[in-house]
Amino acid sequence: MPVTVVRLNLVDPDATPRGLSERYRAALEMAAFADERGVSTLQTEEHHGSTDNWLPAPLAFAGTLLGATRRITVTVSALIAPLYDPLRLAEDLAVLDLASGGRLITVAGIGYRPEEYAALGTDWKRRGALQDEALETLLAAWTGEPFAYRGRTVRITPRPYTRPHPPLLIGGSSQAAARRAARLGLPFFPSAHLPELEAYYHARREEYGTEGWCLMPPAATPLLHLSEDPDRAWEEYGTHLLYEARRYASWQQGTVRSAVRSRAEDVAALRREGVYRVITPEECVALAEEGGELASLVLHPLCGGMPVEEGWRSLRLFAERVLPRLKD
Repeated sequence: MPVTVVRLNLVDPDATPRGLSERYRAALEMAAFADERGVSTLQTEEHHGSTDNWLPAPLAFAGTLLGATRRITVTVSALIAPLYDPLRLAEDLAVLDLASGGRLITVAGIGYRPEEYAALGTDWKRRGALQDEALETLLAAWTGEPFAYRGRTVRITPRPYTRPHPPLLIGGSSQAAARRAARLGLPFFPSAHLPELEAYYHARREEYGTEGWCLMPPAATPLLHLSEDPDRAWEEYGTHLLYEARRYASWQQGTVRSAVRSRAEDVAALRREGVYRVITPEECVALAEEGGELASLVLHPLCGGMPVEEGWRSLRLFAERVLPRLKD
């Protein structure tokens, strides 16, 4: 069965506090519904200081998702690890791992927006060194044994549920990220379809003598919204998809590479491009069959401030008319 994902980043550029609270509570209800219907994964993200309310606290939100569900995996993709105190991060992830029975997967990245580091008082130029320290601290802390940290001996409790440690991947699109993952013996999750970077990761693993694997995104990873009438949906709700596409693209400067990257300037161009797609349930099933067992269907029901009721229509179509056919 293909991997099925419901993405939740809570973006809403026009939300009032009351409206945003309602969106958060709707997201939790959607998570419980997705869990009951057999969706594979809930995906959260992290961005800071965005005027459109992009989720800034993925671990707090992941905790609410895990509490609202029983089986589904929750993925933070990606956590900007250098922005956290390493010891507190080890504790928080250990507690979430224990409370969920190992259902939280963390993809640790370093981010690509200097303004996020500035807002939280963290030195952008030291992000690589901070990432190394954070990851090394997590792996040492989760053993439950005393270890040296910044000139003193510390010990973190409780030990996590998952052994040898909670699921932790290294994300990124640079050789530095791949090399870091190889050195630490951690799985590597490129931020885009980059076969040459996967080869580099495995070559470095052989040099370091470590084990690991690469979770490579497909060459195309469209974000999906389901509708029985895609023309109507594009006309009524296409601006929400365009909003997120343009905001995300505005952050992807220089050497940043992403599996989801749009260059569209208007709704018509976005529809032609295919990065964001509005499709019928039948087209969704065909997309899964085309990709086979390696297919990944990423549903984005609340994209760009999408009205909650329209998000529910999309999710119900997916659960009622796509998932049963995938299981067959």
